[in-house]
Amino acid sequence: MPSAQLPRAVFAMDPVHLPLLFPAPLMARLQRTARIDPALVVRDFTDPAAAPALADAEVLITGWGCPHLDTDTLAAAPRLRAVLHAAGSVRSLVGEALWKHGTTVSSAVTGNALPVAEYTLAMILLAGKDAFTHRERFRATHAQPTPAETAAIGNVGRRIGVIGASRVGRRLLELLRPYDFQVLLHDPYVAPAEAAALGAELLPLEDLLRRSDIVSLHAPDIPETHHMLDRDRLALIRDGGVLINTSRGALIDHRALTDELVSGRLHAVLDVTEPEPLPADSPLYTLPNVFLTPHIAGSLGNELERLGQIVVEELERLVAGAALAHEVRHADLARVA
Repeated sequence: MPSAQLPRAVFAMDPVHLPLLFPAPLMARLQRTARIDPALVVRDFTDPAAAPALADAEVLITGWGCPHLDTDTLAAAPRLRAVLHAAGSVRSLVGEALWKHGTTVSSAVTGNALPVAEYTLAMILLAGKDAFTHRERFRATHAQPTPAETAAIGNVGRRIGVIGASRVGRRLLELLRPYDFQVLLHDPYVAPAEAAALGAELLPLEDLLRRSDIVSLHAPDIPETHHMLDRDRLALIRDGGVLINTSRGALIDHRALTDELVSGRLHAVLDVTEPEPLPADSPLYTLPNVFLTPHIAGSLGNELERLGQIVVEELERLVAGAALAHEVRHADLARVA
């Protein structure tokens, strides 16, 4: 297609992410598919310097740091027909005006699901070996553990409870298949036959919490899931059980969780918290039964290129008139991240 006939696209995100999302080969491929200026990365849709490009833009390529897309966006970009998001959820990005306008929205959320699932699998395996407790003990004593101290560890037959057959949850279920786990699943939108096909036994939430050795959260942050693990439900997890959260901190009542962790009854691997970050005086920073990381499970570093590749492929489909592989539909936002 002659260059003049290519659609005009504009980047809208924090420019710090651009080189990792679109390294040189991907950027070249992108520029063969659309007219786009790598030097123009919009952070404010009302910026006069961006006005000429936005006025002509048919496609916005968005990412972390993109302004909210609302009525003002449509006013600045009247020709806009597609938003291709080189990140995860579009829930906080896309406004009602954009959906009503009929703009096509696509997200690289499936690409972002893989590193989260990989991180979770790693933590499940380490938790099953009680690696975090033994690291702390070894640092303090410099002594090898006794057989009595290792009698309860291991991953054979460990019961893994997965809450949410989201994109991350489903990738995790795939990754769990080669291991000798008993996999349990709770998701109100999944039928028992589908759960069985995913390699899991479908259970009500309370039963999953009672039966699991390790519980991993992968539900969306929506009103129905706010503090879904409250004080009463946390109390259902067996003594010594492990809770892993790589989803959103708001899914757990953190005051109740802190009480459980301070008591030493439960262990936790927390990549997300409420609030995020935690206050400086939170005991979770120093408790030996808590492994706390600063929201690193999702795509970072060289993993960002995977998101950029998804966006480039979506743009190629769009230009070719083909159906998008990762389209986000307004109706789906009621129950997905």
